Amino acid sequence: MKTLLLTDNEVKDLLQISEVITSVENAFREKGLNRIQMPAKIYLNFNKEQGDLRSMPAFLDKLEISAVKIVNVHPNNPSRYKIPTVMATIILIDPKTGFPLSIMGGTTITNMRTGAAGAIAVKYLAKENCKRIGFIGAGIQARTQLLAILSLIDTIEGIKVWSRTKESILAFINEAKKKYGKKYRFFSAQSIKEATSEVDLIITTTPSVIPLVKKSMLSPGVHINCIGADASGKQELDPKILTNAKIVVDDWNQAAHSGEINVPLHSGLIDSSNVYGELGEIVAGLKPGRTNNSEITVFVSTGLAIQDAVTAQLAFEKAKGKKIGELVNFVI
Repeated sequence: MKTLLLTDNEVKDLLQISEVITSVENAFREKGLNRIQMPAKIYLNFNKEQGDLRSMPAFLDKLEISAVKIVNVHPNNPSRYKIPTVMATIILIDPKTGFPLSIMGGTTITNMRTGAAGAIAVKYLAKENCKRIGFIGAGIQARTQLLAILSLIDTIEGIKVWSRTKESILAFINEAKKKYGKKYRFFSAQSIKEATSEVDLIITTTPSVIPLVKKSMLSPGVHINCIGADASGKQELDPKILTNAKIVVDDWNQAAHSGEINVPLHSGLIDSSNVYGELGEIVAGLKPGRTNNSEITVFVSTGLAIQDAVTAQLAFEKAKGKKIGELVNFVI
């Protein structure tokens, strides 16, 4: 038996966002139906380097898919070392034998499955006919969120972008214009308030530990994807938003520890009663999503190992079909 080795560039060439969205939506459905095993992420904190490493195992019983991902988050990497903030490796496992079917670069998978989750949240939680998006943060995940959302929502017209530097805003907009042409109007926002006012969707993708988006900035019926808060102490929203919103998390345990709700939860500003449910419950039809056009909805994304597992399986199957990658005698 041989193990298939796939580089991240090979994975990138194999995956289409529409296929990833379908796979990730199935994973959320399996979670909602309680047909998975997924221990909480294990963190190693590299305090001196201001980074961390996470281990993420998962098993989807009915789909017979299992994988383990290790992934880092080092925000200073791009400026200090000219390498990505997030890098990952995934081992895809045969549940029948425990054999490593594939070892693959997981950075693209991490980006795409997170974008897919954001698009799925928009599908179930945003109001109909969304026309304007406001981005807080303009990095790689902002780009992937945009790609995934635009692949599902065909009513978007305008996109506003704010980031800490003008350079990152312009880089985002220039790249998006080349990718999407003249179909959408892009605006450089001078402030967070400008980016979040009079929009239907807000996407936050920063590593902030202080609230950036204030309650007073929001329009009725807005939906917010909180992507950046993925470790203890991180937060991007004013807690006052959370006390009056319909909060949907990807996973309660992870969100309580490291998602957007982690700081206000441990400060006593909110409690479990403020959380409406998990996205998987909504995808599985166990709970309704949005119920009216005036409620404010918030999706708390921490990133789930099941998302990685199904996306890795997708890449593996496509690689086998196209005979991409290198087969090696890795363990036997």
